[in-house]
Amino acid sequence: MKNSQKIILTGDRPTGNLHIGHYVGSIANRLALQQKGDFEKFYILIADTQALTDNAENVDKVKNNVIQVAIDYLAAGIDPDKVDIILQSQIPELAEMTMYFMNLVTVARLNRNPTVKEEIKQRGFSTSMPAGFLCYPVSQASDILAFGSTVVPVGEDQLPMLEQTREIVRSFHNTYNCDIFPMPTALLPENKACHRLVGIDGNAKMSKSLGNCIYLKDEPDIVKQKIMNAYTDPTHVKVSDPGHVEGNVVFAYLDAFCKDEHFKKFLPEYTNLDELKAHYSRGGLGDVKIKLFLNNILQELLTPIRAKRAELEKDVDKIYEMLLNNSKKASKVAGETLRKMKHAMGLDYEKFLKNK
Repeated sequence: MKNSQKIILTGDRPTGNLHIGHYVGSIANRLALQQKGDFEKFYILIADTQALTDNAENVDKVKNNVIQVAIDYLAAGIDPDKVDIILQSQIPELAEMTMYFMNLVTVARLNRNPTVKEEIKQRGFSTSMPAGFLCYPVSQASDILAFGSTVVPVGEDQLPMLEQTREIVRSFHNTYNCDIFPMPTALLPENKACHRLVGIDGNAKMSKSLGNCIYLKDEPDIVKQKIMNAYTDPTHVKVSDPGHVEGNVVFAYLDAFCKDEHFKKFLPEYTNLDELKAHYSRGGLGDVKIKLFLNNILQELLTPIRAKRAELEKDVDKIYEMLLNNSKKASKVAGETLRKMKHAMGLDYEKFLKNK
């Protein structure tokens, strides 16, 4: 499908408050895209339907997380005048699209999805896994394709999901001999350190389910405490010992967040991060010093976010109203896409009435 319009869609499952891994992996990218402004439409979808695939008995929890995530977006700087934040459950066309797409994807293919495999492992699913959870990559494909999205800002762990969407586009077009969907492309953060931020415990990924996160809403003392407890280098016992930068959580975070100007503000005896790494590697630099430096950087980032969050929490009804209004508009767009899909599939039965 030829489409010169740039339509952006991205989103999150509302499984809890957003953390700094979300910030560097997706939110910072969204803010940059928002500032650039070279798009026809920009959607951020809160995937509450997908959150229910492993929280069917905790609907109230998901509903509470929806408003928390929306507040996190707005507090971090997402501008509701430029970006439409929408609610998945309030756009019924997405569920019907998912049903049609599921017929084009095998269970074996879903089981091979590395992101799904990792999440199944994290949740301890075996034969008790809900069918909806296994199929949520198909639901994500509907989210992306319903609005004609051409660009999908994602973290590295979501690339398999986007590839699944691209496969569905090819399969739908080949099966129904049509060309109605643009082929969406991924947009990763330029800084590779931001693709997948490790947890404070050194785990491969910062994850709400693993409890190894620094949240955007965390108070200053909590942020500092988490940083001071972060995993560094177990062989770096004395300040004089040579230290390892690789696998060191503090340096992984500095790679993601640190800029040269931070040294002028908080650690003027160094010019840049390379100098700091070199000193740590040869010995003579303690973990406490680099942790305090990281704390200053993150506090500078999070302080205005916390302040804006406090203001937003005073008028939650306004945020709900925004979500519902945006979702109604998005439903109309998705409805038009669904109409085209059903026409391509031969499910437009109205034509028989017209021929009577």
